[in-house]
Amino acid sequence: MPGESRPQGVRRVAVIAAPPVSMFNLAIPEMLFGKVEIDGRPGYETVICAPDPGPVTTTGGLDLVVPHGLDAVAAADTVVLAGSGSSTDTDPRILDALRGAAADGKRIASICTGAFALAEAGLLDGRAATTYWAYRQRLADRHPSVDLQDDVLFVQDGPVLTSSGYAAGIDLCLHVIRTDHGAAVANTVARLALVAPVRPGGQTQFTQTPLPPERGASFADTRAWAMAHLDEPLGLTDLARHAGVSVRTLSRRFHAETGVSPLQWLLHQRVERAKELLETTPLAMDQVARASGLGTADSLRGHLTRRTGLTPSAYRASFNRLTADATV
Repeated sequence: MPGESRPQGVRRVAVIAAPPVSMFNLAIPEMLFGKVEIDGRPGYETVICAPDPGPVTTTGGLDLVVPHGLDAVAAADTVVLAGSGSSTDTDPRILDALRGAAADGKRIASICTGAFALAEAGLLDGRAATTYWAYRQRLADRHPSVDLQDDVLFVQDGPVLTSSGYAAGIDLCLHVIRTDHGAAVANTVARLALVAPVRPGGQTQFTQTPLPPERGASFADTRAWAMAHLDEPLGLTDLARHAGVSVRTLSRRFHAETGVSPLQWLLHQRVERAKELLETTPLAMDQVARASGLGTADSLRGHLTRRTGLTPSAYRASFNRLTADATV
């Protein structure tokens, strides 16, 4: 609650409901942040707020009772603006709260059309950002100073994050959880919420309609098989053989299903496995590299540094609760 004390180590998230708010957008942060536990204690406290506490209209025509006002923003570490059915004329009180949060150095995020309010508040000027693809041109026309990124799930530019539509808000929140607590915690939350593990922000917002599969099945089984064999030197030929298709067919249909190429998907899963091992085991760096399929400690260092900005030893020091002397 705003103004009340909170347990030590708990991060507070204020979710702003700008009417008419999307109920789905509004539910995402509470659902995901509410599932984070660190050493048996909640990792986050999520507070939903609005300019006027009380009934808030939704895009579905229902009213939600929001008990907290925008003073919750001042008490938060992270501010999330849920998507709204209106992309213009944001309540000036919301804009003032967003500008105040930015001035205080808080992390600020938007889901879907929430990016319009961030842009209206001036927080996206000169920053890389995204929104739901159907509204991209409208945002570009109204706010030409925003560096809009085409066809990505989410973008982080400094302390400001924006996501594209609907389920991409899940990816954004999982990214925040991973940033705060590491890949193992984020992937646990994803499993509890029955959603896909953390996806890279650069993955496409939507995929092309896949062609009818020749054998009447997707590549879900092949992806599950690859996850169980990440420590092996898998390549396109191995994946195609398991799927029972040609390499060309695998590449075309895999991209249609996932939005990325088979090798991009495989590399992402290997880096995620390496991060989990760094967080949850005392394995030496060369063992982590072999177990995740990245080969050598040098390869592990290169891929992890590019993805996180941290060396393996720095990543382990930041996120591993075990005592480990391994360095790289």
